[in-house]
Amino acid sequence: MSPVLFLIAGEASGDKLGAALMAGLKQLAPGVRFAGVGGPAMQAEGLQSLFPMEELSVMGLLEVLPKYRALKRRIAEAAQAVTDLAPDALIGIDSPDFCLRVAGLARKANHGLRTMHYVAPSVWAWRPGRAAKMAPVIDHVLALLPFEPPYMQAAGMTCDFVGHPVVAEPVATPTEAAAFRAAHGIAPDAPLVLALPGSRRGEVSRIGPTFDEALMRVRDRVPELRVVLPTVRGVAPLVREMSARWPVAPVIVEAPEDKRAAFAAADLALAASGTVSLELAASATPMVIAYDMAWLSRQIIARMLRVDTVTLVNLVSETRAIPEFLGPRCRPELIAPALLELLEDDEAQAAQRAAMRLTMERLGAGGEAPGLRAARSVLAHL
Repeated sequence: MSPVLFLIAGEASGDKLGAALMAGLKQLAPGVRFAGVGGPAMQAEGLQSLFPMEELSVMGLLEVLPKYRALKRRIAEAAQAVTDLAPDALIGIDSPDFCLRVAGLARKANHGLRTMHYVAPSVWAWRPGRAAKMAPVIDHVLALLPFEPPYMQAAGMTCDFVGHPVVAEPVATPTEAAAFRAAHGIAPDAPLVLALPGSRRGEVSRIGPTFDEALMRVRDRVPELRVVLPTVRGVAPLVREMSARWPVAPVIVEAPEDKRAAFAAADLALAASGTVSLELAASATPMVIAYDMAWLSRQIIARMLRVDTVTLVNLVSETRAIPEFLGPRCRPELIAPALLELLEDDEAQAAQRAAMRLTMERLGAGGEAPGLRAARSVLAHL
Protein backbone atom coordinates (compact mmCIF):
# COMPACT_ATOMS: atom_id res chain seq x y z
CA MET A 1 0.00 0.00 0.00
CA SER A 2 1.35 3.43 -0.96
CA PRO A 3 2.42 5.65 1.95
CA VAL A 4 0.46 8.68 3.15
CA LEU A 5 2.66 11.54 4.36
CA PHE A 6 1.80 14.79 6.14
CA LEU A 7 4.33 17.51 5.27
CA ILE A 8 4.69 20.99 6.79
CA ALA A 9 6.82 23.80 5.35
CA GLY A 10 6.71 27.31 6.74
CA GLU A 11 8.78 29.45 4.38
CA ALA A 12 10.04 29.62 0.81
CA SER A 13 13.26 27.66 1.39
CA GLY A 14 11.29 24.86 3.06
CA ASP A 15 8.78 24.90 0.22
CA LYS A 16 11.61 24.23 -2.26
CA LEU A 17 12.99 21.41 -0.11
CA GLY A 18 9.52 19.94 0.25
CA ALA A 19 8.83 20.06 -3.47
CA ALA A 20 12.09 18.25 -4.27
CA LEU A 21 11.32 15.65 -1.60
CA MET A 22 7.82 15.12 -3.00
CA ALA A 23 9.19 14.70 -6.53
CA GLY A 24 11.68 12.12 -5.25
CA LEU A 25 8.99 10.26 -3.33
CA LYS A 26 6.70 10.13 -6.37
CA GLN A 27 9.56 8.65 -8.37
CA LEU A 28 10.42 5.99 -5.78
CA ALA A 29 6.93 5.25 -4.46
CA PRO A 30 4.34 5.82 -7.20
CA GLY A 31 0.94 6.39 -5.66
CA VAL A 32 2.29 8.14 -2.55
CA ARG A 33 -0.24 10.61 -1.14
CA PHE A 34 0.43 13.94 0.53
CA ALA A 35 -1.36 16.26 2.92
CA GLY A 36 -0.17 19.20 4.97
CA VAL A 37 1.01 22.78 4.58
CA GLY A 38 3.19 24.13 1.81
CA GLY A 39 3.71 26.88 -0.71
CA PRO A 40 3.47 27.09 -4.49
CA ALA A 41 6.32 24.66 -5.21
CA MET A 42 4.82 21.91 -3.04
CA GLN A 43 1.37 22.63 -4.39
CA ALA A 44 2.72 22.19 -7.90
CA GLU A 45 3.78 18.67 -6.81
CA GLY A 46 0.22 17.87 -5.75
CA LEU A 47 -0.15 19.16 -2.17
CA GLN A 48 -3.42 20.83 -1.19
CA SER A 49 -2.28 23.15 1.58
CA LEU A 50 -4.35 23.09 4.76
CA PHE A 51 -3.93 26.88 4.97
CA PRO A 52 -1.61 29.46 3.30
CA MET A 53 2.02 28.75 4.13
CA GLU A 54 2.70 32.50 4.23
CA GLU A 55 0.90 32.69 7.58
CA LEU A 56 3.88 30.86 9.10
CA SER A 57 6.61 32.95 7.45
CA VAL A 58 7.33 35.23 10.41
CA MET A 59 10.66 35.65 12.15
CA GLY A 60 11.79 37.46 15.26
CA LEU A 61 10.05 38.13 18.56
CA LEU A 62 8.55 41.45 17.54
CA GLU A 63 7.04 39.91 14.40
CA VAL A 64 5.75 36.78 16.13
CA LEU A 65 4.07 38.39 19.16
CA PRO A 66 1.18 40.08 17.29
CA LYS A 67 0.48 36.80 15.45
CA TYR A 68 0.97 34.47 18.42
CA ARG A 69 -2.71 33.61 18.90
CA ALA A 70 -3.20 32.96 15.17
CA LEU A 71 -0.07 30.79 15.03
CA LYS A 72 -1.20 28.84 18.09
CA ARG A 73 -4.54 28.15 16.38
CA ARG A 74 -2.74 26.97 13.26
CA ILE A 75 -0.54 24.65 15.33
CA ALA A 76 -3.64 23.09 16.87
CA GLU A 77 -5.36 22.89 13.48
CA ALA A 78 -2.38 21.16 11.85
CA ALA A 79 -1.99 18.72 14.76
CA GLN A 80 -5.67 17.82 14.59
CA ALA A 81 -5.39 17.26 10.84
CA VAL A 82 -2.49 14.87 11.45
CA THR A 83 -4.52 13.01 14.08
CA ASP A 84 -7.54 12.74 11.79
CA LEU A 85 -5.47 11.53 8.82
CA ALA A 86 -3.24 9.11 10.78
CA PRO A 87 -0.47 9.27 8.11
CA ASP A 88 2.48 6.92 7.84
CA ALA A 89 4.70 9.83 8.89
CA LEU A 90 4.64 13.51 9.79
CA ILE A 91 7.54 15.39 8.16
CA GLY A 92 8.36 18.92 9.30
CA ILE A 93 10.54 20.90 6.92
CA ASP A 94 12.68 23.52 8.67
CA SER A 95 10.50 26.08 10.60
CA PRO A 96 11.18 24.21 13.86
CA ASP A 97 9.21 26.55 16.12
CA PHE A 98 6.02 25.56 14.31
CA CYS A 99 6.78 22.04 13.13
CA LEU A 100 8.06 20.68 16.43
CA ARG A 101 5.04 22.02 18.30
CA VAL A 102 2.75 20.29 15.82
CA ALA A 103 4.75 17.08 16.22
CA GLY A 104 4.47 17.30 20.01
CA LEU A 105 0.68 17.70 19.95
CA ALA A 106 0.21 15.01 17.30
CA ARG A 107 2.41 12.61 19.30
CA LYS A 108 0.25 13.12 22.39
CA ALA A 109 -2.81 12.08 20.39
CA ASN A 110 -1.03 9.17 18.69
CA HIS A 111 2.02 7.82 20.53
CA GLY A 112 2.88 5.55 17.60
CA LEU A 113 3.05 8.37 15.05
CA ARG A 114 6.26 8.28 12.98
CA THR A 115 7.85 11.75 12.93
CA MET A 116 10.69 13.21 10.86
CA HIS A 117 12.30 16.62 10.49
CA TYR A 118 14.07 17.86 7.35
CA VAL A 119 16.97 20.24 8.18
CA ALA A 120 18.86 19.59 11.40
CA PRO A 121 19.14 22.47 13.87
CA SER A 122 22.61 24.01 13.85
CA VAL A 123 23.49 22.66 17.29
CA TRP A 124 27.14 22.50 16.22
CA ALA A 125 27.11 26.32 16.13
CA TRP A 126 24.99 27.28 19.13
CA ARG A 127 22.24 26.10 21.52
CA PRO A 128 23.29 22.43 21.58
CA GLY A 129 20.32 21.62 23.81
CA ARG A 130 17.95 21.92 20.84
CA ALA A 131 18.73 18.37 19.72
CA ALA A 132 17.77 16.95 23.12
CA LYS A 133 14.53 18.96 23.04
CA MET A 134 13.71 17.56 19.59
CA ALA A 135 14.33 13.94 20.47
CA PRO A 136 11.09 13.27 22.42
CA VAL A 137 8.96 14.28 19.42
CA ILE A 138 11.17 13.41 16.41
CA ASP A 139 12.31 9.95 15.34
CA HIS A 140 14.41 10.72 12.27
CA VAL A 141 16.27 13.76 10.90
CA LEU A 142 17.31 14.57 7.33
CA ALA A 143 20.50 16.65 7.49
CA LEU A 144 21.83 19.06 4.88
CA LEU A 145 25.42 19.12 6.16
CA PRO A 146 27.71 16.08 6.37
CA PHE A 147 28.90 16.68 9.94
CA GLU A 148 25.40 16.94 11.47
CA PRO A 149 24.27 13.28 11.90
CA PRO A 150 26.47 12.51 14.95
CA TYR A 151 24.89 15.42 16.87
CA MET A 152 21.38 14.14 16.16
CA GLN A 153 22.30 10.52 16.87
CA ALA A 154 23.87 11.49 20.21
CA ALA A 155 20.52 12.97 21.23
CA GLY A 156 18.71 9.72 20.43
CA MET A 157 17.38 10.27 16.90
CA THR A 158 18.36 8.53 13.69
CA CYS A 159 19.80 10.89 11.08
CA ASP A 160 20.89 10.69 7.43
CA PHE A 161 22.95 13.23 5.52
CA VAL A 162 20.95 13.72 2.31
CA GLY A 163 22.91 16.52 0.61
CA HIS A 164 22.40 20.25 0.36
CA PRO A 165 19.97 21.61 -2.26
CA VAL A 166 22.57 24.10 -3.49
CA VAL A 167 24.32 21.27 -5.38
CA ALA A 168 21.21 20.78 -7.53
CA GLU A 169 20.77 24.47 -8.38
CA PRO A 170 21.67 25.54 -11.94
CA VAL A 171 24.87 27.54 -12.41
CA ALA A 172 25.33 30.09 -15.20
CA THR A 173 27.74 29.33 -18.04
CA PRO A 174 30.63 31.61 -19.05
CA THR A 175 28.55 32.60 -22.09
CA GLU A 176 25.67 33.68 -19.84
CA ALA A 177 28.10 35.55 -17.61
CA ALA A 178 29.53 37.43 -20.59
CA ALA A 179 26.02 38.21 -21.83
CA PHE A 180 25.11 39.61 -18.40
CA ARG A 181 28.07 41.99 -18.48
CA ALA A 182 27.22 43.09 -21.99
CA ALA A 183 23.52 43.61 -21.17
CA HIS A 184 24.41 45.93 -18.29
CA GLY A 185 27.20 47.82 -20.02
CA ILE A 186 29.96 46.26 -17.91
CA ALA A 187 33.23 45.86 -19.77
CA PRO A 188 34.66 42.32 -19.92
CA ASP A 189 37.73 43.40 -17.95
CA ALA A 190 36.01 45.74 -15.46
CA PRO A 191 36.31 44.58 -11.82
CA LEU A 192 32.82 43.44 -10.78
CA VAL A 193 31.77 43.00 -7.15
CA LEU A 194 28.53 41.47 -5.88
CA ALA A 195 26.94 43.16 -2.87
CA LEU A 196 24.70 40.77 -0.92
CA PRO A 197 23.55 42.44 2.32
CA GLY A 198 20.82 39.90 3.07
CA SER A 199 17.31 38.91 2.08
CA ARG A 200 15.36 40.38 4.99
CA ARG A 201 14.47 44.03 5.54
CA GLY A 202 16.17 44.21 8.92
CA GLU A 203 19.43 42.81 7.55
CA VAL A 204 19.47 45.13 4.55
CA SER A 205 18.72 48.21 6.68
CA ARG A 206 21.39 47.34 9.23
CA ILE A 207 24.19 46.06 6.97
CA GLY A 208 23.55 47.95 3.73
CA PRO A 209 25.21 51.23 4.80
CA THR A 210 28.33 49.35 5.96
CA PHE A 211 28.55 47.58 2.61
CA ASP A 212 28.12 50.90 0.80
CA GLU A 213 30.92 52.55 2.76
CA ALA A 214 33.26 49.59 2.24
CA LEU A 215 32.60 49.51 -1.51
CA MET A 216 33.09 53.27 -1.74
CA ARG A 217 36.54 52.85 -0.21
CA VAL A 218 37.34 50.14 -2.76
CA ARG A 219 36.06 52.37 -5.57
CA ASP A 220 38.46 55.12 -4.43
CA ARG A 221 41.32 52.70 -5.15
CA VAL A 222 39.73 51.02 -8.18
CA PRO A 223 37.75 53.72 -10.06
CA GLU A 224 36.54 51.30 -12.76
CA LEU A 225 34.83 49.08 -10.16
CA ARG A 226 31.24 48.03 -10.92
CA VAL A 227 28.76 46.69 -8.37
CA VAL A 228 25.81 44.34 -8.82
CA LEU A 229 23.23 43.99 -6.08
CA PRO A 230 21.02 40.89 -6.43
CA THR A 231 17.87 41.08 -4.32
CA VAL A 232 14.50 39.41 -3.79
CA ARG A 233 11.00 40.72 -4.32
CA GLY A 234 10.21 41.32 -0.65
CA VAL A 235 13.08 43.74 -0.06
CA ALA A 236 13.63 45.09 -3.60
CA PRO A 237 11.90 48.46 -2.92
CA LEU A 238 14.04 49.00 0.19
CA VAL A 239 17.19 48.05 -1.73
CA ARG A 240 16.37 50.49 -4.53
CA GLU A 241 15.65 53.30 -2.08
CA MET A 242 18.79 52.66 -0.07
CA SER A 243 21.16 52.19 -3.01
CA ALA A 244 19.91 55.34 -4.73
CA ARG A 245 22.08 57.22 -2.22
CA TRP A 246 25.16 55.06 -2.82
CA PRO A 247 28.01 56.89 -4.58
CA VAL A 248 28.85 53.49 -6.12
CA ALA A 249 25.54 53.02 -7.97
CA PRO A 250 24.84 49.27 -8.28
CA VAL A 251 23.11 47.30 -11.00
CA ILE A 252 20.09 45.79 -9.21
CA VAL A 253 18.76 42.41 -10.37
CA GLU A 254 15.78 40.42 -9.09
CA ALA A 255 15.14 37.55 -11.53
CA PRO A 256 16.75 34.22 -10.51
CA GLU A 257 18.41 33.79 -13.92
CA ASP A 258 19.94 37.27 -13.66
CA LYS A 259 21.19 36.47 -10.16
CA ARG A 260 22.87 33.26 -11.39
CA ALA A 261 24.49 35.12 -14.28
CA ALA A 262 25.69 37.87 -11.94
CA PHE A 263 27.29 35.29 -9.64
CA ALA A 264 29.18 33.81 -12.56
CA ALA A 265 30.16 37.20 -13.97
CA ALA A 266 31.51 38.67 -10.73
CA ASP A 267 35.16 38.76 -9.72
CA LEU A 268 34.29 38.63 -6.03
CA ALA A 269 31.46 39.20 -3.56
CA LEU A 270 30.81 40.99 -0.30
CA ALA A 271 28.06 38.95 1.34
CA ALA A 272 26.12 38.68 4.57
CA SER A 273 26.62 35.44 6.47
CA GLY A 274 24.27 32.58 5.56
CA THR A 275 23.60 30.04 2.86
CA VAL A 276 24.56 32.62 0.23
CA SER A 277 28.17 31.54 0.82
CA LEU A 278 27.23 28.14 -0.61
CA GLU A 279 25.55 29.72 -3.64
CA LEU A 280 28.72 31.70 -4.26
CA ALA A 281 30.80 28.56 -3.80
CA ALA A 282 28.72 26.76 -6.43
CA SER A 283 29.69 29.54 -8.85
CA ALA A 284 33.32 29.56 -7.63
CA THR A 285 32.99 33.28 -6.79
CA PRO A 286 35.61 34.48 -4.26
CA MET A 287 34.03 36.23 -1.28
CA VAL A 288 34.35 38.24 1.89
CA ILE A 289 31.69 37.65 4.55
CA ALA A 290 30.43 40.42 6.84
CA TYR A 291 27.51 40.43 9.26
CA ASP A 292 26.20 42.30 12.28
CA MET A 293 23.07 42.32 14.40
CA ALA A 294 21.49 44.36 17.17
CA TRP A 295 23.78 44.92 20.18
CA LEU A 296 21.82 42.72 22.59
CA SER A 297 21.49 39.87 20.09
CA ARG A 298 25.22 40.12 19.40
CA GLN A 299 26.04 39.75 23.11
CA ILE A 300 23.74 36.75 23.51
CA ILE A 301 24.98 34.94 20.38
CA ALA A 302 28.64 35.61 21.25
CA ARG A 303 28.18 33.82 24.58
CA MET A 304 26.50 30.80 22.98
CA LEU A 305 28.60 30.39 19.82
CA ARG A 306 30.57 27.13 19.77
CA VAL A 307 32.56 27.57 16.51
CA ASP A 308 35.28 29.99 15.43
CA THR A 309 33.67 30.63 12.03
CA VAL A 310 30.07 30.90 10.85
CA THR A 311 30.77 30.67 7.12
CA LEU A 312 29.53 27.33 5.81
CA VAL A 313 32.32 27.05 3.22
CA ASN A 314 34.89 27.29 6.02
CA LEU A 315 33.02 24.75 8.15
CA VAL A 316 32.33 22.15 5.47
CA SER A 317 35.78 22.39 3.86
CA GLU A 318 37.49 22.47 7.27
CA THR A 319 39.51 25.48 6.15
CA ARG A 320 39.38 29.14 7.02
CA ALA A 321 39.81 30.34 3.45
CA ILE A 322 36.90 32.82 3.57
CA PRO A 323 37.61 36.00 5.58
CA GLU A 324 34.86 37.07 8.00
CA PHE A 325 34.01 40.40 9.61
CA LEU A 326 31.38 39.73 12.23
CA GLY A 327 29.79 41.82 14.97
CA PRO A 328 32.17 44.56 16.15
CA ARG A 329 34.52 43.79 13.23
CA CYS A 330 31.81 44.46 10.64
CA ARG A 331 33.30 47.86 9.82
CA PRO A 332 34.09 49.46 6.43
CA GLU A 333 37.68 50.26 7.37
CA LEU A 334 38.32 46.54 7.94
CA ILE A 335 36.20 45.12 5.12
CA ALA A 336 37.52 47.33 2.30
CA PRO A 337 41.19 46.26 2.63
CA ALA A 338 40.11 42.60 2.62
CA LEU A 339 38.16 43.15 -0.60
CA LEU A 340 41.10 44.93 -2.23
CA GLU A 341 43.53 42.22 -1.14
CA LEU A 342 41.29 39.47 -2.50
CA LEU A 343 40.76 41.35 -5.77
CA GLU A 344 44.52 41.56 -6.31
CA ASP A 345 45.70 38.24 -4.79
CA ASP A 346 45.49 35.32 -7.21
CA GLU A 347 46.76 32.86 -4.59
CA ALA A 348 44.03 33.82 -2.12
CA GLN A 349 41.41 33.41 -4.85
CA ALA A 350 42.84 30.00 -5.75
CA ALA A 351 42.74 28.91 -2.09
CA GLN A 352 39.12 29.97 -1.84
CA ARG A 353 38.15 28.12 -5.01
CA ALA A 354 39.84 24.96 -3.74
CA ALA A 355 37.82 25.21 -0.52
CA MET A 356 34.68 25.80 -2.55
CA ARG A 357 35.25 22.72 -4.72
CA LEU A 358 35.79 20.60 -1.61
CA THR A 359 32.64 22.06 -0.05
CA MET A 360 30.52 21.21 -3.07
CA GLU A 361 31.92 17.66 -3.16
CA ARG A 362 31.16 17.14 0.52
CA LEU A 363 27.64 18.52 0.08
CA GLY A 364 26.88 15.91 -2.57
CA ALA A 365 27.75 17.51 -5.91
CA GLY A 366 27.98 14.98 -8.70
CA GLY A 367 25.90 12.40 -6.86
CA GLU A 368 22.21 11.65 -6.55
CA ALA A 369 20.01 14.75 -6.25
CA PRO A 370 19.32 15.76 -2.62
CA GLY A 371 15.55 15.48 -3.10
CA LEU A 372 15.90 11.88 -4.23
CA ARG A 373 18.33 11.05 -1.41
CA ALA A 374 15.90 12.60 1.06
CA ALA A 375 13.07 10.51 -0.39
CA ARG A 376 15.12 7.31 0.02
CA SER A 377 15.82 8.25 3.63
CA VAL A 378 12.14 8.88 4.36
CA LEU A 379 11.03 5.58 2.84
CA ALA A 380 13.76 3.67 4.68
CA HIS A 381 12.56 5.01 8.03
CA LEU A 382 8.79 4.57 7.68
